[in-house]
Amino acid sequence: MDQAMHFAAGALALTERRLLAWEGGRWLEWPLAPGLQLRHEEHAGVGALELLDAQGRLAFWRFSLARHRAMLDFAARFERLQAGTPEPDAGAEDGDEAEEDAKPPSTWVLLRLGRFARPYRKQLAIGFGLTLASTAATLVPPYLSIPLMDKVLIPFQNGQRIEPGYVLLLLSGLLGSALLAWSLGWARTWLLALVSERIAADLRTTAFDHLLHLSLDYFGGKRTGDLVSRIGSETDRISVFLSLHALDFATDVLMFAMTAAILFSINPWLALVTLLPLPFIAWMIHAVRDRLRTGFERIDRVWGDVTSVLADTIPGIRVVKAFAQERREGQRFRDANQTNLVVNDRLNKTWSLFSPTVSLLTDVGLLVVWAFGIWLVSRSEITVGVLTAFIAYIGRFYTRLDAMSRIVSVTQKAAAGAKRIFDILDHVSNVPEPAQPVKISTLTGAIDMRGLGFRYGNRSVIRGLDLSIRPGEMIGLVGHSGSGKSTLVNLICRFYDVSDGAIQVDGTDIRRFGVADYRRHIGLVLQEPFLFFGTIAENIAYGRPDATRAEIVAAARAAHAHEFILRLPLGYDSMVGERGQGLSGGERQRISIARALLIDPRILILDEATSSVDTETEKEIQNALDNLVQGRTTIAIAHRLSTLRKADRLVVMDRGQVVEVGPHDELMAKQGAYWRLYEAQQRRVDDDGSGGDDTLLPAPGHAAHPAGQ
Repeated sequence: MDQAMHFAAGALALTERRLLAWEGGRWLEWPLAPGLQLRHEEHAGVGALELLDAQGRLAFWRFSLARHRAMLDFAARFERLQAGTPEPDAGAEDGDEAEEDAKPPSTWVLLRLGRFARPYRKQLAIGFGLTLASTAATLVPPYLSIPLMDKVLIPFQNGQRIEPGYVLLLLSGLLGSALLAWSLGWARTWLLALVSERIAADLRTTAFDHLLHLSLDYFGGKRTGDLVSRIGSETDRISVFLSLHALDFATDVLMFAMTAAILFSINPWLALVTLLPLPFIAWMIHAVRDRLRTGFERIDRVWGDVTSVLADTIPGIRVVKAFAQERREGQRFRDANQTNLVVNDRLNKTWSLFSPTVSLLTDVGLLVVWAFGIWLVSRSEITVGVLTAFIAYIGRFYTRLDAMSRIVSVTQKAAAGAKRIFDILDHVSNVPEPAQPVKISTLTGAIDMRGLGFRYGNRSVIRGLDLSIRPGEMIGLVGHSGSGKSTLVNLICRFYDVSDGAIQVDGTDIRRFGVADYRRHIGLVLQEPFLFFGTIAENIAYGRPDATRAEIVAAARAAHAHEFILRLPLGYDSMVGERGQGLSGGERQRISIARALLIDPRILILDEATSSVDTETEKEIQNALDNLVQGRTTIAIAHRLSTLRKADRLVVMDRGQVVEVGPHDELMAKQGAYWRLYEAQQRRVDDDGSGGDDTLLPAPGHAAHPAGQ
């Protein structure tokens, strides 16, 4: 960026002897020498590199955080050159941050479903026995066709007398084997379908439970539609694979092996001719397997994009309509759908050639068997009945062989889906549960922070922060947007874990508490209230589902929500739409405040809790909060500084650090950072002629510095 904070062309270069910068149409250079430093910092979406020596600043460059990783690498390499440290192995730094989707799915991932199948091993063993028996039963009719042809039909055609009892016996065998195969097949399919549905349900539940326990940074990098697709569509696909295709594949393998054994027992040479197409089919399966596997995994990702458009648009339909963006969102969906179509067409091109080729090879194999069999019959080496049985077996053999080749497609689809599920299960939360958590009986709410540091990815948000909060004290966090207020609250709630330092509550590091046990003592009211689909009472009692109606009403009264709730058609039993549709912003906020108050937390956190309400409602909530904060440690974030006058202390943050602490009057008397924020806000209020919301608080910025030589 140039001195006026506009995007501009520029370049930095580093060699073993000097640092160079392209500015103003020319190269500037600084030889590497002892004492030369390259300092890095970032703030509010803008990063900076400052080149210093013993006398002071030599150069100063600004950049957007899109270049942040490159600048961090640049500064790190500069330090290594200055220190004479060798470069690390290529790729060693970013190996852990590789995209999970970059790793192609392997068919072996399906074996990981074994731990979900373990509880049902008895049913699976019974199912395998039924499969073996039903497959054997289906192989009886072709074998009975040998005596039926050689000892009944051909002799009868030649005028010989046949025994009716013998014919009835053979026909009874055909009927009995068919009925046995049907009953065993039905029992097998029913049993294994039940097991597969339970395996998929367990997989779905485990994935969702694991997802709920992941830290917020995981969700920050994922789209809702993609996660919904993984837990919904992918588990359904795995269920279908286990209940239908895997069962068919096991049956095909058994029939293939048993048929081959029967064929070799009848005539080895004819059996060898029968198996002639197998090497070619095996080669084709191997050739297209990897292409199908990566193709289906790509289809899953693209389908996740399609569902993400739906997940983005439908909840935000009011915004879409308010800005008349129906056509734009429709085009976005069409684009995603078209991409999905292109990816599917590309894969179907491969699959459409593979399947008919397998069918052609099996037909050619059947023709060869006919020709070779007729030649053997002409030489009286086999009978017509044997050839007929061979053709019957081969018909089943090649039919199952063709089905086995098709299983490649569904197996790769299931493998791609299983990989996406296990990508969730393999992800380790950045907020881990302690091995031996400290039990919490009661909390006084004393909070002590020492040397806190935290980074969002590559961006440093909190650094070197020290702050102590006494039990029952009300603290107001103020500062411009991006100063780290909400991040500090997230760290106290342990939505994230600190990178440096520690947060102690009642003298114990919060990382030693069980996560859920600790959060039960925190009441949180967010800037954007979120309500679940359900009744008013259910939303208020979300943190305490066992709360009585009297307790729910008391919390609603304290949040000044009781009156408007009674005006609803069904009062506390009135349904609220998804995300609170049908209620005003102020009403949603008061319900969320009642929800936080019902759990009677020792630590109350208000993150812009009154930003969504009008002035009159804000006064009502403030009156309620004046009583509720007594004896409870309260941390309140507000842009309207007037709402924090009753705070015991105000904490002024800037660039992730605490710059001032004290009561309102004391900080105003200092005429420091807080005074500048307050005066800027008052000027805005006077100019607007209103006391509305403002997020105008500008940071005391640094003037642009031209690059030195």
